[in-house]
Amino acid sequence: MTPRRTDALSRERIVEAAVRILDEQGEGGLTLRAVTDRLATGRGAIYHHVANKDELLAAAADDVVRLGDAPIRELALAVFDAIDAHPWLGAQLARDPAQPAVLRIWKGVGTQLHRLGLTGTALGDAGAALVNYVLGAAAARRAPDEAARKDYLEALAAQWAGSDPDPVVQEAAALLSEHDDRAQFLAGVDIFLRGISG
Repeated sequence: MTPRRTDALSRERIVEAAVRILDEQGEGGLTLRAVTDRLATGRGAIYHHVANKDELLAAAADDVVRLGDAPIRELALAVFDAIDAHPWLGAQLARDPAQPAVLRIWKGVGTQLHRLGLTGTALGDAGAALVNYVLGAAAARRAPDEAARKDYLEALAAQWAGSDPDPVVQEAAALLSEHDDRAQFLAGVDIFLRGISG
């Protein structure tokens, strides 16, 4: 039997435990039982601070998305790096646009776009396009580490090269082995920023 804790339990400690579980085991490993075991407490103590797993996931996402008042490129890179460090985060951010982390991302992007002179529909359209790009591109990584990522890209390159002789496909396949997700992600942000500035 796990000994019960004697110190105070807080929402912050519950969220920190949830983030650790998510980082170690992914979303499938995050259960209220796992959290109670990690914190040596009972379900009632957890439910006092969070209503359910969805609320806990949203709180965990909010905890790991760290954004300041940065320019768009740095803000986008902060989201990319957060998703890279916490692979479960991409799916969570895509799950519910009303959660606090997504609102903060949107607000950060919207604020910076407004400073660039966008207003009204242009601001809404550009903000939605950029936030969707940032969340989608950052979450598209499919391997847990660089070695697995390299293997994945090599297999994908071979599959593409073998499936279509078109020169465009062959060139893309040849470039995949040297592909750098972060550099390509930033190139996409830069293309977007040039488009709204021009």
